[in-house]
Amino acid sequence: MLMKTNLFGMSLSQLQQLCAEEGMPKFAAKQMCDWLYAKHVASIDAMTNLSLKARARLNEIAFIGRHDPVGCQVSKDGTKKYLFDVTEGIGADASEQHHYIEAVFIPDGDRGTLCVSCQVGCKMGCRFCVTGQQGFHGSLTASDILNQIFSIPEFDRLTNIVYMGMGEPMDNLDSILASTSVLTSDWGLGWSPHRITVSSVGIIPGLKRFLDESQCHVAVSLHNAFAQERLAIMPMQKAYPIADVVTLLRQYDWHGQRRISFEYTMFRNLNDDTRHAAELVRLLKGLFCRVNLIRFHSSPDTPYQTATPQSMQKFCDYLNNHGIICTIRASRGEDIMAACGLLAGQKTDSQ
Repeated sequence: MLMKTNLFGMSLSQLQQLCAEEGMPKFAAKQMCDWLYAKHVASIDAMTNLSLKARARLNEIAFIGRHDPVGCQVSKDGTKKYLFDVTEGIGADASEQHHYIEAVFIPDGDRGTLCVSCQVGCKMGCRFCVTGQQGFHGSLTASDILNQIFSIPEFDRLTNIVYMGMGEPMDNLDSILASTSVLTSDWGLGWSPHRITVSSVGIIPGLKRFLDESQCHVAVSLHNAFAQERLAIMPMQKAYPIADVVTLLRQYDWHGQRRISFEYTMFRNLNDDTRHAAELVRLLKGLFCRVNLIRFHSSPDTPYQTATPQSMQKFCDYLNNHGIICTIRASRGEDIMAACGLLAGQKTDSQ
């Protein structure tokens, strides 16, 4: 049985190669990019400036891997959490259970941010993260990452994309770079890379490659500046110490348009006092960056508690007063389990 090629997510050069293999004119690849990414078609037959012969051949060997979300939950604050079935995309056997991922649309005035997932579950095992508690079931293709963006009703309202959903982007780097290429290339959406932020716990080989090959913003999940304390909640600290991650980041220029930020989830009596703030200042001193403080969102079976608003503000003030730009991120979508660290990729009875 012929395995069909998914056109959605392919680059211009990949489509040019496909055209060469199938005896189609080279310019047909640019036409396909226009249909896929500018006009958002979901069928090959809709590519009407391709010849009938070319469309017939493409239907034999290819398809457009677009699919609608299978569920949507709406928060009282307007945040929307979309559920996608990605069973086919991760190569699961038909006899296996379905696998789902979630993407979160966050409206904010004239801004619309979409938080996308890159894996089903996660290997990183961060103790406080609901996604990490799901285990790991597979990495998404570039097509399945892009589908979260192109297939929501709010596509035309999007101003920013953040790769901060389920999974570790640097553990699925080829798909990440392929998807951001579609978003930023002139044959794709033509977005500025500075509308995109990609997160990581700090997998150094992948992070270095990403920094060298992309101009998108980067956000590092830090959460504790003390090595042993960070290790207790983030197992990847053992393989990639945060001090080594910061050393790598110091090799790059952050005074231009590209930005480096650090995500710092605050837990009561765990990482929210002046001692931790001072160590964070010591770790980041001289690095042009921003720290985003995130309120911990409680979930079942977790021993951690949310830091008080007073301790968060005191922590924020300490950093700002010591030369580190710091903000407290507004919490969105907590009532539908859409806030930071709460994505589980589970289908509910209402979806």
